Amino acid sequence: MREIPSSVIREAAVRLIYEASYRIGPDIEAAIRAGIGRERSAAARGVLEQIAESYEIARAESVAICQDTGMAVFFFEIGQEVHIIGPFEEAVNDAVREAYRDGYLRKSVVAEPMFERVNTGDNTPAVIHMRLVPGDRIHILFTPKGFGSENMSRIRMFPPAAGVEGMKRFVIETVAEAGPNPCPPVIVGVGVGGTFEQAALTAKRMTARPVGSHNADPRYAALEDELLAAINRLGVGPAGIGGATTALAVNIDYRPTHIAGMPVAVNMCCHCARHAETTL
Repeated sequence: MREIPSSVIREAAVRLIYEASYRIGPDIEAAIRAGIGRERSAAARGVLEQIAESYEIARAESVAICQDTGMAVFFFEIGQEVHIIGPFEEAVNDAVREAYRDGYLRKSVVAEPMFERVNTGDNTPAVIHMRLVPGDRIHILFTPKGFGSENMSRIRMFPPAAGVEGMKRFVIETVAEAGPNPCPPVIVGVGVGGTFEQAALTAKRMTARPVGSHNADPRYAALEDELLAAINRLGVGPAGIGGATTALAVNIDYRPTHIAGMPVAVNMCCHCARHAETTL
């Protein structure tokens, strides 16, 4: 049994928050620059060039890539042979408090969603997803989720008869109806199958899959390419001003589901698809 103090988890979480908030991933930046070369519209190219410049400024000056620094979402894969010494959830929330305070990141969380809506003042509580896995390591993925794109996400509980065509229409319609609101170009995470909540969680996890990668199943990989092409034909374009770069990627994963259903969730993520990960 390997022992890991919760203080080590806290320190790692702080580093990941800074890394994700200040430094865009090379896959996202490469996709934006590829879009600049592909766009025929001068206005669309100008938007993409400004996005690329903002990435450079944020990286050089250690400032937030986007003013919406989101809710702090963590995915933990914890080895079954790990013993965490000290309070785990408290350590994660302490990391969020420290990083959002000292890193000058906007605090965007309200404690109660319908009536008072009072800001917690420190961006806690974090959203924590955990899964037990074999081994003696802890893998941490952090992704700050802004709500310009989160508000455009959708889930639909399809009957099995809806099939592939029903799923495709739903994904394309979701992006089309969102228009400029999720700050395109977007990454479209899609979760198929499972239960209501599992489909949504799968879709969110897919927004952090590297741009340019594909599902290992060739059928789903082909569907990713087909949907990406269809979405980019919508003409929404960067910032919604028109163009050929509405999405940078469509990332799909699936889960086993019930014989009577086919849940499909679409989680939208803006071009600031911020995430960082590490293994302890």
